[in-house]
Amino acid sequence: MKIEWKSCFRVGVTLLLLIICVMALPKAGNLLASLLSAAAPLFIGCVIAYLLNILMNVYEKRYFPRSKKPVLIKSRRPVCILLAIVTLVAVIALVVALVLPQLGECVALLFSEVPKAIKAIAQYLEEWNVLSEEALEHLNTLDWKSKIEQILGVITSGIGNVMGTAVGTISSVFGGIVTLLIAFIFAIYILSGKEKIGRQYHKLMKRYGKPGVVEKINHVLSTMNDCFRKYIIGQCTEAVILGGLCTVGMLLLGLPYATMTGAVIALTALIPVAGAYIGGGIGAFMIFTVSPVKAIIFIVFLVILQQIEGNIIYPRVVGSSIGLPGIWVLAAVTIGGGVMGIGGMLLGVPLAATVYRLLGEDVNRIPHDEMESGPVTE
Repeated sequence: MKIEWKSCFRVGVTLLLLIICVMALPKAGNLLASLLSAAAPLFIGCVIAYLLNILMNVYEKRYFPRSKKPVLIKSRRPVCILLAIVTLVAVIALVVALVLPQLGECVALLFSEVPKAIKAIAQYLEEWNVLSEEALEHLNTLDWKSKIEQILGVITSGIGNVMGTAVGTISSVFGGIVTLLIAFIFAIYILSGKEKIGRQYHKLMKRYGKPGVVEKINHVLSTMNDCFRKYIIGQCTEAVILGGLCTVGMLLLGLPYATMTGAVIALTALIPVAGAYIGGGIGAFMIFTVSPVKAIIFIVFLVILQQIEGNIIYPRVVGSSIGLPGIWVLAAVTIGGGVMGIGGMLLGVPLAATVYRLLGEDVNRIPHDEMESGPVTE
């Protein structure tokens, strides 16, 4: 077998390039991570723009839609963007206002009731003769309040350098504020010129893409946009309904922290399937600090409410809108949560709905040759 030097040269060059790529792979990974970190405000801005666009479209349909006055036409976009931002900020502020005050009250109540609970447990242990008399005497004479304050002091000031921690926290908070500000500015630019960005995209695809490929890409993007939009609207509507029903039911049952628990459940209900149970666990713990019996009543009430929500509300509000069966919703939440945590839970359902719809279209498509030959008869 005759070996040509050109073949040897090609193999050698290929191996050399492969070795260079392997050696440069860590540096390339670090460079890619740096680029993604630098572009994080832009990605966040795109997400914010997508969410605000849903609200903005609602306002644009109602902001003098039939008027032909130039002033109203020119002011429609900036006014609707401002209204969308105000709406989003107002919702966030409302949730914070409902949750934080009662959360602080619960924490204060928890620390004030812990010593009493420990003494009550010590009395039960004494009645059951579980501990010795010396241990019980030590538990009864111990100043639990001062011990809790000491523990809090160790947690807050005894770990590491306090000044370094404070500086790091301040810089992290400041960096987060700057990132969020840049993201909001970028989102406003996107919303202001979304039609122009769309025209530029279509020009690029028309110039550099093949017609068939471009059509398929546009169809996938359109399906994804429809699934995400319907999912966000349906999930937010379902969360508001569930939070409202939870608040009303807790007020009728005379349970504490009704508004706060309803707000927490509405917020966590944005996570499909498991979200309401996460919020319910937080609410049950807070109610338990007031009364264990009321906490049990709340858990029973939440289970009943979840059955109503899962069998009546969710299928009508969310399930029918995205067209994804319940088993695939659960699978999407499980896989998404395992891969990306809470973010994966939120993204898993609309992505699965997109794939489900595209696969359904492809499977149900009739081949061209069968259409020409007509139906097959036996």
